[in-house]
This record gives sequence, C-alpha cells and structure tokens, in this order.
Amino acid sequence: MTANNKLDSRGIKRAVVKVGSNVLTAADGLNLKAVRAITRQICRLSDSGMEIILVSSGAMAAGIKKIGLGARPDELAQRQAVAAIGQAGLMMTYEKAFERYHRQVAQILLTSEDLANRKRYLNARNTLNTLLAWKVVPVVNENDTVWVEEIKLGDNDNLAAMITLLMDADILINLTDIDGLYTKDPRVCADARLIPEVRRISRDTEKFAGDIPGALGTGGMISKIKAARKVNAAGVPMVIARGDKPNILLKLFGGQKHGTFFVPKTQKLASRKCWIAFSLKPKGVIRIDDGAARAILKNGKSLLPSGIVAVQGDFGVGAAVQCENQRHESLGIGLVNYSAAEIKKIMGLKSNRIEQVLGHKSYDEIIHRDNLAVTGEFDGC
Repeated sequence: MTANNKLDSRGIKRAVVKVGSNVLTAADGLNLKAVRAITRQICRLSDSGMEIILVSSGAMAAGIKKIGLGARPDELAQRQAVAAIGQAGLMMTYEKAFERYHRQVAQILLTSEDLANRKRYLNARNTLNTLLAWKVVPVVNENDTVWVEEIKLGDNDNLAAMITLLMDADILINLTDIDGLYTKDPRVCADARLIPEVRRISRDTEKFAGDIPGALGTGGMISKIKAARKVNAAGVPMVIARGDKPNILLKLFGGQKHGTFFVPKTQKLASRKCWIAFSLKPKGVIRIDDGAARAILKNGKSLLPSGIVAVQGDFGVGAAVQCENQRHESLGIGLVNYSAAEIKKIMGLKSNRIEQVLGHKSYDEIIHRDNLAVTGEFDGC
C-alpha cells in the first residue's frame, strides 16, 4: 500500500472491514441490499486469498424493526433487550447472505473486559485466528446485552480499531454513509471539501470531524478519527469511505482512490504494546519534562523518576498510566513499577536515591521501555 490514498492489495493479507449503522439500515429495518453487496465483495476478496474480519453494526436497528418499536429506547435494559433480539436477526441475515457464496460465518461478541484481561485477549485472538484458518468469516460486535459503563468499548469504530490491533491486520476499512472526512458536514454545507489524505491527525482534523455527527450510530465522524489515531499510531493505515457506493471494497483493493486515507506511522507497535496502549484503561497520569519526553520518543528510553514533574490519580504497582508532556499531550501508556504515592515521593530525583527515600528499590525505572507503548510523536521538544 502507498501513502497517496491508493491501496496496493499485494501488501494486504488481512483486513478489518467495519460497516456502520447508516449503511446497514433502511427506513424499515436492515438494508438487505447493502448486506448482500458487502457480503459479495468480502467473498470475492476472500476467494483471492485475503482474510477479512467484519465488524458490523445494525443489531439495534434490526431489533427495533423485529419487535415493532417506533424508535430506539432510552432505558438501558430495553436497549440491551432490543440489541439481543436484533443481534440474532443480524446474524441470520449474514448467514443467509454468505451461504449464497458457500461461506460460513461466526458471531464474536466482546466487551472491553475481554480485551483488557491479557489471557482473555489472547484467547479472543486465538479463536479469531482459528476461524480465519477454517475460512470462516468472523462477524464481530460489542456484547450490548451485558455492558455497563465500566466495560463498554464505546462504539464499533473503537471496536474495529481494537480488533485491527488484536489481529495484526494490515488495514482498517471504515464504511460509513458519506464519502470520507470533509472540511465541513457535506450534508448541510455546499462548500464542504473532501480531504483525500490525512498524514497527521491534528486538532484541525478533530475539529472537522466534530462538526460531522452520526445519525443512527453511537459515534459519528469524531469516533472514526479516534479509531484512525489508534491504528495509525500502531503503524496501520485506515480508510473512511462510502459504504453504499457500488463495489467500494473491490474498488479500494483494486487500487482506485476513494474516501479519506489515513497515513500510519512508519514503525508498527509490537502486539503486547498494542495491548498496553489501546486495551487497558489508564488509572492515572504521569507528566514529564521535555528531556524525558525526548529520551522516550526519540531514543526509546525508559521513564526514570528524574523526568517526572507531576502525578495524577491513585494507582498501584503494575497499573496502566498515561504519560503526558508538559503541554498535556499524550505520549503513550505504560505499566508502572511504583505506586502513585511512591512516585510522588521520588519524582524529580535520580534513581540512586529511590532506596534512600522509599526504604526499598525494586527498579531504577518508573516505567521500563519494554512496558511502555509510545503513541506520541517527537516534535523537537
């Protein structure tokens, strides 16, 4: 693949395709024409040797239609019940659609707990790898029937990014109801311009996205930008494109330019560091000075107590903690060797003073580089 909004399918062995609610739903429920079109294209790509993991929205819309509700319920228990009903119908629809091409499908339902627990994370990956080896198409969704706020992944854009990293996929294709990222909402602004390529996700990028809400889904364009930020930081490209455009997947993988291409960092994160960076919820923040930021971002060093200027949160040894520079910009997430209370006592000090202050010294580093997933970029600080 190249960094000019054009894919080279020869370099793509495994892809995650996320299809949004606005693509999969019609006024009276699931859009069967869209489901069949996506299914046909996935089967064509699979026949060429590519492995495809499908992250699909649409369960809520299917459930609303099936039980005759006029709109999406407000009450949590009712939304979960509707999703449970709709998920069965969604999978039945996919099963019938893929059956036409002699392909089998498998349902995978996940919560953030499944991905935050290292053992369950690896189990999920092993299951998905087995399905792909058996030529079965995994259809992934969030387990809406059991989620509470603490274990919710957020939306299917985030879930698709997490699956991309979990499975070491080569690209994430995010299919939505508009052609890509625009400077304004093209549905209401005639002067909106499509942005064909994003090399770096800046505040301006997020501002463009924040002005383009979603209609049926829980995300909108801003959630897609957050997903792109995650996979790009791990060295994986992402494309946002219009899902109802005829043969959009075949066109993209055939080398045609469509949508918005998000250019990844040149260096990919190792699998374990992807897990640290994107599956764990930070329990606090460690703010560091520019010298420490330079050492981490440019030289790949560990975080020592001498570079720390502030600590937020109450966390224990082994917790995931976000590292920020003095401008409150995130540099990455790491697993700490000391508690928040201990770090506050030794921050700003040389490592040889740790034992003198704390009465013990398990490590010289607050976060060892092997446990630090860097997602920020060196900006010359």
